[in-house]
Amino acid sequence: MVVGSEHRQAMAKAMSDRAVVVPLASPDAALEAIVALHGRTPLDAVLAVDDQGIVVAARAAERLGFRNNLPDAVSSTRNKAVMRERLATANVAQPSFRIVPPGADATGAITEIGFPCVIKPVSRSASQGVIRVDNVEQTREAVTRIRAILGECSEPLLVEQFVPGAEIAVEGLLVNGHLEVLAVFDKPDLMDGPYFEESIYVTPSRHEVSVLADVERMTARATEALGLQEGPVHAEMRIGPSGAVSILEVAARSIGGLCSRSLSFGVGVSLEEIIIRHALGMDLDGLNRESNASGVMMLPIRTAGVLDRVSGQERARAVDGVVGVEISIPPGRAVIPLPEGDRYLGFIFARGATPRDVEGALRHAEFCLDVQLR
Repeated sequence: MVVGSEHRQAMAKAMSDRAVVVPLASPDAALEAIVALHGRTPLDAVLAVDDQGIVVAARAAERLGFRNNLPDAVSSTRNKAVMRERLATANVAQPSFRIVPPGADATGAITEIGFPCVIKPVSRSASQGVIRVDNVEQTREAVTRIRAILGECSEPLLVEQFVPGAEIAVEGLLVNGHLEVLAVFDKPDLMDGPYFEESIYVTPSRHEVSVLADVERMTARATEALGLQEGPVHAEMRIGPSGAVSILEVAARSIGGLCSRSLSFGVGVSLEEIIIRHALGMDLDGLNRESNASGVMMLPIRTAGVLDRVSGQERARAVDGVVGVEISIPPGRAVIPLPEGDRYLGFIFARGATPRDVEGALRHAEFCLDVQLR
């Protein structure tokens, strides 16, 4: 395994070509770094672990002749405006939308969409800069706030119809254009805004079989519309009051952060191993998700400050069903809530006989934690 990262790793000297600096902010230079590495030590596949690296990985895989998505298809998932336009061309159900050019007034787009609506930057992920607005005054405040988040980066904004209802996430794997659904997560907390911080993911889903069939069909249609053919897919959608499914997001990567630890396949096989097996053309037969329910809570950041400590972790780990508690921000670091923030305080993992058991364990464990800022 070769690890590519933007900065030189602490153990790089001992790792030799097992660690390489890949300047993702300069895609052309990153591509050439991977090609040069392949010249020294032939590679078998190139995979990205997050949104920032997926286009570079696709370009490198194409250049080296590996199984891959076309870079143009992957790029469409990194620009929400392009994604919306391609889904619209294919008549995939999604929120009504308008694209607001850089520096333009959003009032016209808001008038066409109507309140309530959601305003978001086209390039960010993890709900950063995503704000629901219910009137003109909130619209002005939201646009100013999003522009401040973007800083010197001049990009369009996306105005979308707010879609009420339950939100779910699909974890899938594309094999020669065919979608294999690995897991469907319920998000039991209502996400009505004004910000859209995710919290609990629980699988298997408790929705009706007919609804889940629509979810699978919609995910497959969306990936086809975007031109995706190979590798992991993470899709998010809303199920409206009538049961209609609308696509919110499609990403050409696996679930973010440490959330993949909530999934296990076969006999202790991780999601990452399945993705690597697919990239190498290895057999995936029999690698179904474990039969028990499982889930993860992404610990929200509710107040800005500097993290002093998180106490109560041992009590949280002792909750029946909890299998792990991970605080991912070290003491002394700044913590920033949404919509400006782009990360979570940490993660709680649980397993149980039913999704209800798992959800209860996650909520109980969070209650045991005491987050102290300074």
